[in-house]
Amino acid sequence: MKRFDIFYDAVVLQLGPVPITKTMATSMGISLVLVVIAAIMRSAVRRRPGGLMSAASEIIFESIDRLVTDVVGRRTPWLAMFAGSLFLFIAACNVAGQFPGIQPPTANLAATSALAVVVFVTVPVAGIISQGWGTYLKHYFQPNPLLFPLHLISEVSRTFALSMRLFGNMMSGHLIVALLVSLAGFLVPAPLMALDLLIGLLQAYIFTLLSIVYIGAALRCDERDSTHAKTLESAR
Repeated sequence: MKRFDIFYDAVVLQLGPVPITKTMATSMGISLVLVVIAAIMRSAVRRRPGGLMSAASEIIFESIDRLVTDVVGRRTPWLAMFAGSLFLFIAACNVAGQFPGIQPPTANLAATSALAVVVFVTVPVAGIISQGWGTYLKHYFQPNPLLFPLHLISEVSRTFALSMRLFGNMMSGHLIVALLVSLAGFLVPAPLMALDLLIGLLQAYIFTLLSIVYIGAALRCDERDSTHAKTLESAR
């Protein structure tokens, strides 16, 4: 099998010019499992609206929707779906890492960077669609046009921080657990594995929350400008 590294990740399959790495294969497998589970839950909700699967689905959706509403200040269904997809995918990746022989995709810098880039692109797209080009781009030059470079640096640096935070926490936890399992067997590191699982779910929540905050800030730019204008008008 031909092997070379992409962000220190071995390629397991070559589809023409497109390399399929271990992380990509695992991510696609996890995504497929999530789609199947979602289809099963959807079918269960339709057949038994008062059943356990329906209750679980409602709890998940309501929790994410409430989080988005609290951060943004209004219900934003598309952002709730986006945030829910992020959380479920990252959480599933971190849970999958607890199984022997599976390295969580979130322990690879390429995967966490891709997730951060998705958020990075979504922020201006959401802001522009919500407010228009002029209104959204104007906030980069406020309160002083000289701060424009700092605004750009802030956008890039927080994207870098998103990817590195998730990557660092998951890689270190996975390596420690794998090392203890190889040295002491499965039972001894079991409490540490449970802690690593809890950290993985917490990291999924943090990544999702920060993504909502960044996107919500872009959606609220017009509201801040409107409020500021009304305040100045009242003062006059």
